[in-house]
Amino acid sequence: MEIILGPQSELHKNCSALHELSTAGSRQLPNLHTETDCSWKPFDKSNYKQLLGAMDYSFLCAYAVGMYLSGIIGERLPIRLYLTFGMLMSGLFTCLFGLGRIYNIHNLSFYIFVQVANGLVQTTGWPSVVTCIGNWFGKGRRGLIMGIWNSHTSVGNILGSLIAGYWVSSNWGLSFIVPGLVIAAMGVVCFLFLIEREYCSVTGCRKIGRDFLPVDLREVSISIIRTNKEANLRCYASLSFSIQGVIEFSLCLLFAKLVSYTFLFWLPLYITKAAHLDAKKAGELSTLFDVGGIVGGILAGVISDKLGKRATTCAVMLLLAAPTVSQSLSLGMLLVCGGLVNGPYALITTAVSADLGTHKSLKGNSRALSTVTAIIDGTGSVGAAIGPLLAGVLSSRGWNQVFYMLMAADFLALMLLLRLVTKELTSANVVKPRSGSTTVE
Repeated sequence: MEIILGPQSELHKNCSALHELSTAGSRQLPNLHTETDCSWKPFDKSNYKQLLGAMDYSFLCAYAVGMYLSGIIGERLPIRLYLTFGMLMSGLFTCLFGLGRIYNIHNLSFYIFVQVANGLVQTTGWPSVVTCIGNWFGKGRRGLIMGIWNSHTSVGNILGSLIAGYWVSSNWGLSFIVPGLVIAAMGVVCFLFLIEREYCSVTGCRKIGRDFLPVDLREVSISIIRTNKEANLRCYASLSFSIQGVIEFSLCLLFAKLVSYTFLFWLPLYITKAAHLDAKKAGELSTLFDVGGIVGGILAGVISDKLGKRATTCAVMLLLAAPTVSQSLSLGMLLVCGGLVNGPYALITTAVSADLGTHKSLKGNSRALSTVTAIIDGTGSVGAAIGPLLAGVLSSRGWNQVFYMLMAADFLALMLLLRLVTKELTSANVVKPRSGSTTVE
């Protein structure tokens, strides 16, 4: 999804210099009429920020809505096939966006449709992969393991920026087509090699359809098993909301992702406008935010494993992140800001989701983890949709308004965790450091 960033500054270029040249020497430069000549329609007007924000919003809104359904669907289908389908379709729609450049398409509706479709199919990814990782590993050192694993998101953002930046000035369509082909190829790899962990009890396993049941239950009829399965699937979504901590972490993630995704979608454009750099250089510099995110995600996992306090770890990082969210973003500050902003985001979407998705009230159903993950990440994605949209509106009044909005969102994310932090610090039944699990019950 990150590959939309680099071409933003290419869809609407800063043509003021060309406009001045064409005005000063119209005879020498007869082909340079207005600044719209060097931008891509329909993003060549003064409201280009709102149009770019609308494209971001359409993708993220579709992603947020689809995420709630994706977790439930993921429980009913083989994860390997479900994930493969999503990656192949995501590659298709990403390539379609780039083909708009190749075939000279200037219809805004086309780009909005592609963004919405891409947002929907990409919801197949996160619940599936978190379920796989959560079932592969136990609760011991879960924060560290999932923190290291989650670094792939920042690595993907970095690669997306570099790939987009490589072609953005010469042919921005390739900035979409190449990543689209890459994700489609990885979908084939996923289909061929992904192994779903078999959930077994100490008495052994038996596969019925896609369910693995203890050997001592073989005499149970298939009809009863299927009836229980349908009943469980229907109640897991509602039961997941009743687990203490799900609502708080979900709402906290809403504001945390608002901050993270606003940086993700608008940082290259901000660097282009503020530092007067070209799109390629701005894309390269923006990767420092994601490099910091890699360190922050791993650090958050390690600290939360040691302390056994997920909410407290997130709250402290959110508190420290507030001063770093400012317009004076130096190279070092980009790294620090990326670590402190993405640390809580990474922890909540991985280790916290896995902890809550394996809550005792879910009775050990390993596939219920997909629903809990989808609920948390789906709520967070609402913030991811709102953030870039607000940034598009507020940036027209000045970039300082955008940064004020980000600081306010960071503060709200912190406030939403205060009850859980208080419970962690005052509870007599504190989880031991080795368990690494969330302390809410």
